Amino acid sequence: REAVEKLEASDEVKERIEKEIQRFLNAGFNSAEASVSRGYIETLLDLPWNKRGEDRLDLKVAEDILEKEHYGLEKVKERILEYLAVRQIHPDAKGQILCLVGPPGVGKTSIAISVAEAMNRKLARLSLGGVRDEAEIRGHRKTYVGAMPGRIVNALIQCGSMNPLMVLDEVDKLGN
Repeated sequence: REAVEKLEASDEVKERIEKEIQRFLNAGFNSAEASVSRGYIETLLDLPWNKRGEDRLDLKVAEDILEKEHYGLEKVKERILEYLAVRQIHPDAKGQILCLVGPPGVGKTSIAISVAEAMNRKLARLSLGGVRDEAEIRGHRKTYVGAMPGRIVNALIQCGSMNPLMVLDEVDKLGN
């Protein structure tokens, strides 16, 4: 409860965590439900609520970073600069996705790293090669014993920011 008080989150989030704490206390400490609730509460407390990185949308800085770190790839760099220009005009647009496609070794991941640096955002790289269960990406339902947060939530916790640049790498190698 002390951690909830110190948490920089909305009242709605704090109320939800408090409700989970109450559920945890009502369950027996040795029950499976208590361990699931405890893991859920700990994950909620670890999330970087209300912590966001400030976007730097300076096209000159982005162009300099891209030119310094990548030789060639003119069309790719031009497209990324177009993307950043649109972000300048429409900063509140949600769900922007850039899809980089090409054979191994052409610089897709390193371009993404440069974009994160240019935008002054933290980078979360999720390698999806060999993932066979979508629960590994998005997380398990908390009703399961041994439920774990997914790779996306873990990436948010590791980055310490709710808006990192997320790279979903090796999407082509996903299982069914």
